[in-house]
Amino acid sequence: MGLLEIETNLTDEQKALRTEARRFFMNVLRPAAVELDKLADPADVIAEDSIFWDVLRKAKELGYHKRSYPEAVGGLAHSDALAGAMIAEEMGYAAADLAIAIGAGGFPYNFALFSPYPEIQDITRQYCADTDGKMIGCWAITEPDHGSDWLLIGEQSRDPKLAPQLRAIPDGDGYVLNGQKAAWVSNGTIATHAALFFNIDPTLGMEGNGIAVIPLDLPGITRGAPLDKLGQRALNQGEIFFDNVRIAKESVICSDPRTYTMLSEQTLAAANAGMGNTFVGCAQAALDEALQYAQQRVQGGKVIFEHQSVKARLFEMFTLVEAARSLSRRVAVYNSQAQPAALQYSIASKVFATETAFKVASMAIQIFGGIGLSKESVIEKIFRDARAAMIEDGVNETLALGGAEKLRD
Repeated sequence: MGLLEIETNLTDEQKALRTEARRFFMNVLRPAAVELDKLADPADVIAEDSIFWDVLRKAKELGYHKRSYPEAVGGLAHSDALAGAMIAEEMGYAAADLAIAIGAGGFPYNFALFSPYPEIQDITRQYCADTDGKMIGCWAITEPDHGSDWLLIGEQSRDPKLAPQLRAIPDGDGYVLNGQKAAWVSNGTIATHAALFFNIDPTLGMEGNGIAVIPLDLPGITRGAPLDKLGQRALNQGEIFFDNVRIAKESVICSDPRTYTMLSEQTLAAANAGMGNTFVGCAQAALDEALQYAQQRVQGGKVIFEHQSVKARLFEMFTLVEAARSLSRRVAVYNSQAQPAALQYSIASKVFATETAFKVASMAIQIFGGIGLSKESVIEKIFRDARAAMIEDGVNETLALGGAEKLRD
């Protein structure tokens, strides 16, 4: 019977959405990601004639960028949490790097919905209506000296030594920004808008922060070069610099500790849950590659699938993938119905799924043997992409500490 979908309550619509997603992502994202991965210069990934832009346009034409938005702002009314989780799996199955590029592209437009100002909310409507790939977002949070410490929870987060480098000084009816965001900002050198995290009151450490939705063509904003990385090479990342950048008060989504903490935890819960779904797909891709190869490669006079050690390894991989899928889907569905979202479960989903993806990809390479180390084999790319996932969106060890804080009664 092979590999099955054991979700017994799927509707015909959910099944159709998953089938359409698999077809599109494997026909469009996978070949593009493989091609982009081979480019030596990361600047070529985002060159004007790059296939990257074709992928972005095609994904937007089919509405994959707006599946999590309400119908009132142009989102997809039929979208539901389980369908969204399965689509994220399929996207991660085809190309984890492009999946993150598309997912991170929506961050500022999600935040804009929290604004009381119609002109800021309208940015989300424009994004949902964009089918040309002209609007791209980024989550501008990480800094040279502040990465996973943005995610600290509890008393330790109030240490003034943790105050971020990007500072916002009140000035008239707005703020003036000075500082920078690090080279790990996804879509950093190509984004048109940012969900920007900055510090207002250094004495409160990480609780003295604010969040704004801003266009990235404001005077005083410059970008660094695209980052050259081990994995996820189709995902553009790069620095953003702020030199006396003036932003209007209307662009600030929150500036008080209570609202900031609520929104930052809600954002982390959504991002981590999405990473869980995406890297379940990545893990499944590694398993499928290994399973197919094991039934073709001959050693010792028979296909290697017939060797007991290979069978045992494949079944361990299968078990891990299915366990990660069960957790990540349950978290996605639960958090779509709960207020606030269960952050500790989102963290568990991200940590377990990304570590599963890396372990399964590593075990797959062991089954492939030497050819698994070759650039000719897609498993080599899957392995590198999975490795990056245990660091991005919060390094897993730090996330686990934050999740543990949420286990207190």
